[in-house]
Amino acid sequence: MDVMSSSVQMHVFMLFVFFGIMLFNYYTVSTVKNFIKMAKRLKAMTSIYHIANAMIIYTGMILSAFYHDLAFKVLLMIPTGIFLMVIEIKRFKKMRVIKSTDIELQKAFIPYAKKIYRIEMAVLIVMSTIISLI
Repeated sequence: MDVMSSSVQMHVFMLFVFFGIMLFNYYTVSTVKNFIKMAKRLKAMTSIYHIANAMIIYTGMILSAFYHDLAFKVLLMIPTGIFLMVIEIKRFKKMRVIKSTDIELQKAFIPYAKKIYRIEMAVLIVMSTIISLI
């Protein structure tokens, strides 16, 4: 049982780390004025973001399989993890094609990225609240 309690702890801990990564990315988009510097920072954080998301999904699968639990809250967690992964990939793809000379696209990207991070944080908070109430 010690392995399962550590899996629960890791699952919850990684949720907080994941939210912290989202906050850091939102802070970066809000405060860094140089687009190239911001893009480099977000590019470095993207892999950490996906590792944290994968750890959350993986520990969730371990817990669900161990307890033979495919309840409604587990069924809510699966599309949430996938949605957060897909929306971050879309944000990264949009950022990746912007060149240093495309000032218009750089200016348009910042509100887009802020909106994406607000959506991600809202989804995580709402789903955590719903799941804790079930």
